[in-house]
Parts: sequence; structure tokens; C-alpha cells
Amino acid sequence: MDRVSRRPRLSTVWLGGCSGCHMSFLDLDERLIDLAGRVELCASPITDYKEFPETDITLVEGAVANLEHLEHIRVVRKRTKILVSLGDCAVTGNVTAMRNMYGLEDVLTRAYRDTAAVVIGIPNGNGAVPRLLERVRPVHEVVKVDHFLPGCPPSADAIHAFLIELLEGRTTALQGRFG
Repeated sequence: MDRVSRRPRLSTVWLGGCSGCHMSFLDLDERLIDLAGRVELCASPITDYKEFPETDITLVEGAVANLEHLEHIRVVRKRTKILVSLGDCAVTGNVTAMRNMYGLEDVLTRAYRDTAAVVIGIPNGNGAVPRLLERVRPVHEVVKVDHFLPGCPPSADAIHAFLIELLEGRTTALQGRFG
């Protein structure tokens, strides 16, 4: 990343995953204070943004599993200079992509329609489930990814080291297209 006179704008995004990568990010603990002095946090799952902002770096956790994810990641890519797949779900699809072994209708029936009716008493669901894609996809299959930080989840140390290298303009180990 080019050195800029202002603090780089950092965002994080959570797609189809467990939020473990964001938990690892929060596990930076006191290093978050140092990071806060070096970047401007623009958007994350804990901020209330209505429209994704222009950002220098975005860390994306999770796979692209539904239409909302697909639309959101396309906007994120357009407004982000450096896009990073954070964690195995974003990098490979990982656990989220396990549903790819089954037909979409089977998944919807078992996971949503039958379960919702039994567990919370909603007959055949209520349409609250976002439209699922036929296949769960890692982020790089949908948009260009600049860097990959694998792990399930990546450790706080790995996230910190990666971000510091990126902020200091050093090349990171896993660049470009995965696979």
C-alpha cells in the first residue's frame, strides 16, 4: 500500500461464517490501541453503517452464501483499494461451503423449513431467510482479492503481523489469486 499522509481507512466485513475471525481480530487486545492510532476504522459488524464507505483496506470474513452477500461484496470491492480474504471461509469456503454437497432445496427444507417449524413454530418458514445461492463460494470466485490470510480463524498474532506489514508497505506472503 502506498504511504499516505492521512491514516489509512480500514473496514471489516462479515459474510457467511461464524464470526471467529472477528473474534481473533478483537483478540489483538492492547494492540488494538496501537492499530487505532495507525488506521481509521470506517465500517465493521459493530458499527452502524448504512452505506459501505470508500476504504483503503477491507478484511472480509466468511464465504459468499446468499444474494445479500453477493451484492454486498461487489459494493465492498468497488469501494476498497485492498481487499483481504480473512480466514478459511473467505479463502476456500471452508465449513460454510459444506452445504455445497447437497441440493439447495434439500438444504432449505432441512435447515430452515423443517427446523423452523419444529424449533420455533413457524410453519414452513416465513421468507425471512435471504435467497441462498446455488453454491457457497469463496470471495475470490466472486470478486478480485488482493491478499489472503488463511486460518480457522487466523490467530491474533497472524492478523496483527499481516496488518503491520501491509500498513508499512511490505509485501505479504499470500498475494494474488488463491489456488
